[in-house]
Amino acid sequence: MKNLLLIVLLIGFGLQGQNTMTFLEDTVSADASISQMEWMTGHWKGEAFGGVTEEIWSPPAAGVMMFVFRLIAKGEINFYEIGHIREVDNTLVFELKHFDKDLKGWEEKDEVQRFRLIKVAEDRLYFDGFTFEKVGPNEINIYGLIHQNDGSAEEIKFNYKRQ
Repeated sequence: MKNLLLIVLLIGFGLQGQNTMTFLEDTVSADASISQMEWMTGHWKGEAFGGVTEEIWSPPAAGVMMFVFRLIAKGEINFYEIGHIREVDNTLVFELKHFDKDLKGWEEKDEVQRFRLIKVAEDRLYFDGFTFEKVGPNEINIYGLIHQNDGSAEEIKFNYKRQ
């Protein structure tokens, strides 16, 4: 009985602070429209990866919201992302590409990082490995499950304030 209680406690503590979900093979994407992401529209700034992070999101148009991201660390651009969230078959897909400071792409020419929508909650949208959270009208959080070369993954919180 003590072992069972210990396992339950360890699992409970292991789940604390987890804000991302993983898309499993039997998962079905939630129905959603781009209008449910409209609160992301704007210019956002925060801190992560030892520097200043910045995202600019367009208003929804034609079923898509586009964005750009940059990381400035030690007074220099570290990298960029460009991407969008778009409506596909009555759900949403989050897609992006990475670029070095000189705009050389990380992914192959025709490759894109793609994250399927899992769940829609009151102030959160859960994609595979990413969660977008509306904290208030001038604050958002984006949680990202960042995979490392050694196979491990770490959840990173990006807290942004509206500029």
